[in-house]
Amino acid sequence: MASASSSSDSETGGASPPPPRAVSTICRNPHRVTNISIYNMQANGAGQGQNSELSCLNSAQNGESSTAGGAHSNGLLSSTNNGTTVTTNNGVPSSGNSVVSTGTTLGSETGSSMKKKKRLSQSDEDVIRLIGQHLHGLGLNQTVDLLMQESGCRLEHPSATKFRNHVMEGEWDKAESDLNELRTLMHSPNAIVRMKFLLLQQKYLEYLEDGKVLEALHVLRAELTPLKYNTERIHVLSGYLMCSHSDDLRAKAEWEGKGLSSRSKLLDKLQTYLPPSVMLPPRRLQTLLRQAVELQRDRCLYHNTKLDSSLESVSLLVDHVCSRKQFPCYTQQILTEHCNEVWFCKFSNDGTKLASGSKDTTVIIWQVDPETHQLKQLKTLEGHAYGVSYLAWSPDDAYLIACGPDDCSELWLWNVQTGELRTKMSQSHEDSLTSVAWNPDGKRFVTGGQRGQFYQCDLDGNLLDSWEGVRVQCLWCLSDSKTVLASDTHQRIRGYNFEDLTDRNIVQEDHPIMSFTVSKNGRLALLNVATQGVHLWDLQDRVLVRKYQGVTQGFYTIHSCFGGHNEDFIASGSEDHKVYIWHKRSELPIAELTGHTRTVNCVSWNPMLPGLMASASDDGTVRVWGPAPFSDSQDAEGLSECCSMDS
Repeated sequence: MASASSSSDSETGGASPPPPRAVSTICRNPHRVTNISIYNMQANGAGQGQNSELSCLNSAQNGESSTAGGAHSNGLLSSTNNGTTVTTNNGVPSSGNSVVSTGTTLGSETGSSMKKKKRLSQSDEDVIRLIGQHLHGLGLNQTVDLLMQESGCRLEHPSATKFRNHVMEGEWDKAESDLNELRTLMHSPNAIVRMKFLLLQQKYLEYLEDGKVLEALHVLRAELTPLKYNTERIHVLSGYLMCSHSDDLRAKAEWEGKGLSSRSKLLDKLQTYLPPSVMLPPRRLQTLLRQAVELQRDRCLYHNTKLDSSLESVSLLVDHVCSRKQFPCYTQQILTEHCNEVWFCKFSNDGTKLASGSKDTTVIIWQVDPETHQLKQLKTLEGHAYGVSYLAWSPDDAYLIACGPDDCSELWLWNVQTGELRTKMSQSHEDSLTSVAWNPDGKRFVTGGQRGQFYQCDLDGNLLDSWEGVRVQCLWCLSDSKTVLASDTHQRIRGYNFEDLTDRNIVQEDHPIMSFTVSKNGRLALLNVATQGVHLWDLQDRVLVRKYQGVTQGFYTIHSCFGGHNEDFIASGSEDHKVYIWHKRSELPIAELTGHTRTVNCVSWNPMLPGLMASASDDGTVRVWGPAPFSDSQDAEGLSECCSMDS
């Protein structure tokens, strides 16, 4: 676009142009003064074919941008006024009396209208730097240059830019020299030693890969060792001198080898020692976005799927929310094959089967269809004269143990595959074997009852150990294969070690503990407490974490469970005929499931299918719960975006 003065010359026959006008703009901040000569800008060729704001900024720089080591001009910005060069750090002058270009706008038509550039807040500058770093990672370097020039910010300190380039180019001596410049910018003086160690370690490994053994040995002896840092690692590094070839070195050092990949990882480690004002932490914007997504998921009461750490599977344009219709709140099946009260149900560890025990003296094994999640009767195990009040799958799901109510002195161990009874154990007719728990090795189990029996047995029912005088209400074996947790008639849970015959108190309640279960990681215990309801305890800290509200719990034995993805949820039956579900962190129920007509004795959540749950009731049925049925695929897609949080 031709300038206004040249156009005038052609019309007047070469008349001399008017003298240049100087336009001065004083910002609200007295330390930021702009004195820009339009004549000089035009003389330097600025403002032609570019955004007017960028033109002013570039002209103030005389068309120059500070670069380091071949870097783009997104590092340090310079401007010249009356021969004085000043630098800006994130848009702030490096000294209080410096004069800095503010990016004043030149009108595209008249060339005389000027506009003040808004001063950026610290948060705005941070956002611009984060965006710049992300764009730089995408390879959009020219866009980054324009963003930094127009905003008056810089992506990182020029010394950090030099350091980055030298590391990526493998110029280790220059990179080490750069550390001296960075020293004054760092909070911790010890960080320099650690950074130098990482640099020299990379230098050493690259020398070894190139076959330069003498040079590598010099680095080890003359540079790494004098640092007197991490001598144990230096001993390990010295062992790599014996590697016969580069493949052997990479395997033993667990190192990717010389190249951009290993140097990028090195730079990521080095950046952790630099303040973010000097060099941003690697992939900082992605980290913040991932944290935001994870926080939203964590706060979502109905989120019941695996947490994908990548951002590819989510939309950043809307907040995350799950619909209740995706949660196991809807009756999928009603199993009516039992002809009396159903006292217990439990999914197998692999989630492919469900076992239910009833007052009708039978155990029914149900097969879970992997596609439809429908349950089909597989086997019926008969002969439990007193009925079946408790079931326990072996760790490999090969065996199932069935216990009876208080007046039952027998324990039945079934081979699930064949449907044959392997062991029918009874130590004494005076016993009451009402609870059982498998040792994690799958070769032993413990059993007991309220008449004072507490045994450890093998698969053939042979007695291995016994603990006298313990009136057991419920049992659980911890993953250490030594400790057994037992709730007793003293309203407590104690830990019993069968190896050294020691015991200790872990949980003390004020009311009888009717049943309890333990989370997969062994940290939390879920208790059904008479007249109180469902309590969550931390077994490690031995503290009561939470009391869940809503459930009706008298003196019936009701079994609750952990469930859902990552065991984020808790479910329990209730004497008011409902199934209650809570998020682990919330005391109020997020769902109350109706359908049963009598007390719900037990709830079991499928360990492999987070959307599948079963409940057993005195009404003689087992109900299978799942997400809302979809009439078609379009409905299913619509539910994924539903924001309903109703319960």
